[in-house]
Amino acid sequence: MTDTSLKVVQYAPSWLPQTQTWLYSQVRNLPPGVESHVVCRSTRNLAQFEVPNIHSLKQEGLGPYLLYKLRYAFGSRDGFPYLTEQLRAIRPAVVHSHFGNNGWTVREAVRRAGCRHVVTFYGQDMSKLPKSKPVWRQRYPQLFAEPDTLFLCEGSAMGRSLEQLGCPPEKIRVQHLGVDVSAVPYRPRLWTPGEPLKVLIAASFREKKGIPYAIEALGRIQRELPLQVTIIGDAEPTEAGKQEKQKILDGIRRHGLGPVTRLLGYQPFAVLRAEFEANHLFLAPSVTAADGDSEGGAPVSLTDAAASGIAVVSSFHCDIPEVIRHGQTGWLAQERDVDGITEAIRRWLSADAAQWRGWLDAGRRHIEQEYDAAVQGQRLAAIYRGTP
Repeated sequence: MTDTSLKVVQYAPSWLPQTQTWLYSQVRNLPPGVESHVVCRSTRNLAQFEVPNIHSLKQEGLGPYLLYKLRYAFGSRDGFPYLTEQLRAIRPAVVHSHFGNNGWTVREAVRRAGCRHVVTFYGQDMSKLPKSKPVWRQRYPQLFAEPDTLFLCEGSAMGRSLEQLGCPPEKIRVQHLGVDVSAVPYRPRLWTPGEPLKVLIAASFREKKGIPYAIEALGRIQRELPLQVTIIGDAEPTEAGKQEKQKILDGIRRHGLGPVTRLLGYQPFAVLRAEFEANHLFLAPSVTAADGDSEGGAPVSLTDAAASGIAVVSSFHCDIPEVIRHGQTGWLAQERDVDGITEAIRRWLSADAAQWRGWLDAGRRHIEQEYDAAVQGQRLAAIYRGTP
């Protein structure tokens, strides 16, 4: 099968939340000739994430959308009937389901359509879901047993976690989430002793992001030098989200960081890119949450950060060490280790300009070689064709 004959349906419930820029990057960077169709229940942020061939149930009218919601509420076992209709019309060779639970939901429809199935796991679908809802420990083996199905993950640590859930190793492929390196100007930011250290934190206010530990470390660093802190992100409208936000705000107040901290809330990706360029250090010490939620692989924000030329401090969590190489392209701390985070920041601060620049240059080269979206798009197309 050649590229020109390859049709692929991308299945995601919503196209597209602002926190899923990495999914947009995957679809947009598929090579020419791969005809990609998005099938979803509803759409949002289309001005930011516009791609060709979007098929949305909600755009079919309120009646069909409400009927689907009603059937879903009463436990319909027909997966997502709208997908079945679209598969008949589009006749793709491959369906790519994003998130493992979505892959399970539509597995029978994909099999009936005679398509090959590619399912990407991203994080909480693999770590949190089986722990919080044990029924998924029975469902995932059903998905893993489906014929003509491959399972993608961001790195080797995530691959091992999939095996522990029962996925045959021969069905697992590592597929890095790439960034458009050509669109990311490399402008290495070097901190000069005596000037304020400008620190960026950018993440949803969720336990797995480890933001309170970052705040604790900054509370210690501010005793040694002046800081300017920018936080992009906010809490989800859940009780857990509200509690995490309160922990973050309490930490800022307790350490007297309020006067030097900007809380920007959720922002478009263009603002995040601009803040990468305006700051010296990106702080992202992810952890495994009490409910099992984890990054699964690694936050794509780390990939963007390393590509742009900002210093990075993160954690030995999931596949983060594959993106940020400890001591070579950035510094990592153990999970929840405030002492370790503080020491990692000091490693950057104690380096001279040549060392600092050397680590940043190495980080950019690593992203160019292993996480460039165009290269990853070619690799994903090869997986679709069955020739990785």
